[in-house]
Amino acid sequence: MSDANVQDAVREKYGAIATSAGKTGCCGPTACGGGDAITSKLYSEDEKQGLPEEAVAVSLGCGNPTALAELEPGETVLDLGSGGGIDVLLSARRVGPTGRVYGLDMTDEMLALARENQRKAGVTNVEFLKGTIEAIPLPESSVDVIISNCVINLSTDKDAVLREAFRVLKPGGRFAVSDVVVRGAVPDAIRRSMELWIGCIAGAMEESQYESKLKAAGFSDIELQPWRVYDVEDARSFLTGAGIDVDAVAPQVDGRFASAFVRARKPEQSVAPCCGPECCGG
Repeated sequence: MSDANVQDAVREKYGAIATSAGKTGCCGPTACGGGDAITSKLYSEDEKQGLPEEAVAVSLGCGNPTALAELEPGETVLDLGSGGGIDVLLSARRVGPTGRVYGLDMTDEMLALARENQRKAGVTNVEFLKGTIEAIPLPESSVDVIISNCVINLSTDKDAVLREAFRVLKPGGRFAVSDVVVRGAVPDAIRRSMELWIGCIAGAMEESQYESKLKAAGFSDIELQPWRVYDVEDARSFLTGAGIDVDAVAPQVDGRFASAFVRARKPEQSVAPCCGPECCGG
């Protein structure tokens, strides 16, 4: 499958989800892994309190990056693949009126929904941007924290995503995302399934591959922490409907997929050594 085909399919799928928000009360069986095993119980009732119903309904992630990132008042945050805006709105609460949060999404329908959710929530320290996570429309060293919720898997050029994330982070900035990782070999049928690309399963990287790509992009202090490992019955829920013979492949995927917290940091800029009496203020 080509990169363009995957991107078009993702845009179409999530555009349809955004359009249906509030009409069915359901995001569909193939959204981000397609079942409660991945998308359920990610946010506390306190966190959801006061958020628009549509923002909660299209929360298609696999974790809670806003809590993971330990956001502080006054920080600038970027959410890669912001969807209906739930993580942006939660981040806005944490950084407060002196902070700012950007949500980046490539889907017009999702952007429209997110901006409407922002209006309903009455949040002003937020801006939603149109663009791809492989080419972030922000300047270098402009954000303190990057979050993302089961979106990097959707990209076919993860090296570009991580290079861009590194570029826009300030020195010392934090990368704190939730994503699905692979723990061992996976049947080719899953990798070939377009539906599972859209659902952020087939695009999942192995833990060691994720770490190596973060290192190659320049990150340090890398930590991958699987926190929810999926068993055969979980696999059944997100493979059904994708043209996969579940009974045939379920034993091969038992425990092979997990939701993980992925943390890293952009190193502080090094200070050039003093070179004589005319530099370093001498």
